Amino acid sequence: MRSTLGWQADRAGTTLRRTSLERRELRADDVAIRVDYCGVCHTDLHAVRAHTGEAPLVPGHEFTGVVTDIGHEVTRFAIGDQVAVGNIVDSCGACAMCRAGQENFCHEFPTLTYAGTDRYDGTTTLGAYSREYVVRDDFTYPLPPGLDPAAAAPLLCAGVTVWEPLQALGVGPGTRVAVAGLGGLGHLAVKLAVALGADTTVISRSADKADDARRLGGHDLIVSTDQRRMAAARDRFDVVVDTIAVPHDVTPYLGLVALDGTLSHLGHLGTVTVQATDLLIGRKKLSSAGSGGRPATAAMLEFCAQHNVTADIELLPSARVNEALDRLERNDVRYRFVLDMSDLPQNR
Repeated sequence: MRSTLGWQADRAGTTLRRTSLERRELRADDVAIRVDYCGVCHTDLHAVRAHTGEAPLVPGHEFTGVVTDIGHEVTRFAIGDQVAVGNIVDSCGACAMCRAGQENFCHEFPTLTYAGTDRYDGTTTLGAYSREYVVRDDFTYPLPPGLDPAAAAPLLCAGVTVWEPLQALGVGPGTRVAVAGLGGLGHLAVKLAVALGADTTVISRSADKADDARRLGGHDLIVSTDQRRMAAARDRFDVVVDTIAVPHDVTPYLGLVALDGTLSHLGHLGTVTVQATDLLIGRKKLSSAGSGGRPATAAMLEFCAQHNVTADIELLPSARVNEALDRLERNDVRYRFVLDMSDLPQNR
């Protein structure tokens, strides 16, 4: 086994503590990566707070770093390459979804970067709040030149999560897009929709994000509590991307969807209640998406490099990870925390 350092949840699910971690020895198709930067996702926060200690929990599933070692069958990467890894590190490779390049929908369920089950030895995967990660080369992506590795880390989860539905729904020049919620997901949805050429509007609970909306490239901001503005925007948007991370009524956002348009519900994965008539009137569609397959992830990274799209981040040393989680719980970040892992020794 390979030894490294990382941040593991305590049994109470309240804090992370620095500890020694073990990584597997490289298999033939593995790469070892020195983790340089890892984004802090709401999923990490939920996992830590819900942790009961039944299995080890090391969060982190959107990261960039440098290849330090390769298995003997690896040809796509060399030592020293800058790379990125997202929240999926394996899949069955044989089902219809995997064959279609949608490993995120693997019928056997994809192996997650942390709190997943390794398909070969049955161990629990430990995430990238650590100095080293070992992963199959097929689920490792070259980091395109020109992308800042710290600001690019959140692209591997938040970025691809909004990229896939934007692509699937054909967003481009002439498309009218609204993004509800301007957080970690939402601000990247705005940037990507704008870069794709869409006329993009932000929907927020308050007007204090108007300047941010414009800075990100948005063409308008609608305050969701302003009934007059919401009524005036009825049936206006071809695509509404709902990135709100808490339970909420989707009815007002369906009202903004145009004839044959789609509400893509991404932020909250709980139960959604919809009146059929809210879909019927206007032939509207309600959809969702999550993460991305390998082709989409690679394409998203290349697109972001071409259009200079990265996340707006606050970079913190990894020793401040508990502060990052506490502030994220209070929504005190614009718009994504990223941990600098260089305060952890590389070798043990």
